[in-house]
This record gives sequence, structure tokens and C-alpha cells, in this order.
Amino acid sequence: SLGGKMPANYLPAFYFHKIILKITMIPFVSAVFFLIITPGPAVLALAGVGASFSFNHGIKFLIGLAIGHILVSLLVISGLITIVFSVPHMRTVFLFLSTIFLLYLAIKIFIQGSSISLPNYLAAPNTIEGIFLQLINPKAYAVHTIIFSGFSIFPENFIYETIWKFVVMNAIWFPIHFAWLAAGSNIKKIAIRPSTQKMINITMGNLLLLTVILSFVSLSA
Repeated sequence: SLGGKMPANYLPAFYFHKIILKITMIPFVSAVFFLIITPGPAVLALAGVGASFSFNHGIKFLIGLAIGHILVSLLVISGLITIVFSVPHMRTVFLFLSTIFLLYLAIKIFIQGSSISLPNYLAAPNTIEGIFLQLINPKAYAVHTIIFSGFSIFPENFIYETIWKFVVMNAIWFPIHFAWLAAGSNIKKIAIRPSTQKMINITMGNLLLLTVILSFVSLSA
């Protein structure tokens, strides 16, 4: 209207749309939260780096995970990963690569702080390794596919819906991963005695090995 006021019949529709949006967002936010907070290869590796190396080393690894996480988002949104996975056995290749890489990270965590002289490639996981882990992690693609295609929030506007989902997902992803790193590094601070630190390294390494075993089980299924 010329006076700048909303039409009377627009107000109910406006508030109804806001209510529907809130109702729609509740299951979406809940799903994103539980999908991300559930321990997977990335968060277990991140907590392991914090517990076995240090918070600063973990930050470098977290930066890599974040970059890889964003790249995975773009691959899923663009549909490129669908093309990649349409190649026969490509999912198996990704799963095999991620399994081998998790084994490599587990070995790093196992022998950290031991009397073994470590070669450079067994030093603390870095940013590049964080990126690589995300890009070869089949769970990352599965989670992103569920997030970006499993919920209809703004069906009339794909771009707006994608941006909204991306913002909400990252508002949850970053604090949760930072919390996992902080938890791991706090464990290291508590572990003053070398024997206690060694036990922590063994525990975190075993958790990653468990992930490796589960990956092989799913590979053969």
C-alpha cells in the first residue's frame, strides 16, 4: 500500500509462514545436531589429536577438517559427488582409502609420546591431512546428502534453502568439533604422568581402530 502498511489479509499469512518455518526447522536442526555430534572418523581423530598431541596441533587439524567439510558441501550441493559415486565400485574405493588413512592416524596416536624416534610423516596430523580425511570419508558425503536433500524448508527457492541449511549446519558443526578438540586436549592436561598419557593414547588409538574395523565390516557387507 502507499502508506507502507501491510494489507490486513497479509498479516495472518505472514505469521503462519513464520510458524511453519519454526516447525520445519525443529526436525532439521535436531537431525543436523545428532548427525554431527555422533562420533565418527573425523571427530574421533580430532579428539585423539587433542588428547595425544596438543590443542594447537588439534587446531591445525581442525582447520583442515573445516576446509574439507566445506568442500564436501560444495561437491554434494553441485551434484558432482553423485556423478563420482555413479562410477562402479567408487564408494568402495573411498571406504578403502578412508580405512587405510584412519589406520595411519591411529598409528600416529598410538606411538605419540613413546620412546620411538618418529619420522616426519608420523608427526602430529596437520591441515592437509584434515582436508584429505574429509574428502575420502564416505560418512561425510552421506551426512551432507541427508542434510541438503532430506528436508524441505523452502521448496519454492532452492538457493535460499541451500544457503539457510549451510548456515545452520555450520553453526552446529564448528562448535561441536571445537568441543571435541577441547575435550581431547583437556584430557591431555589432566594426564600429568607419562603412564597415564600412554594409556590415553592407547585408548584413543583403539577407538580409531574400532572405526577401521567397522569400516571393513561395512565394506564386506
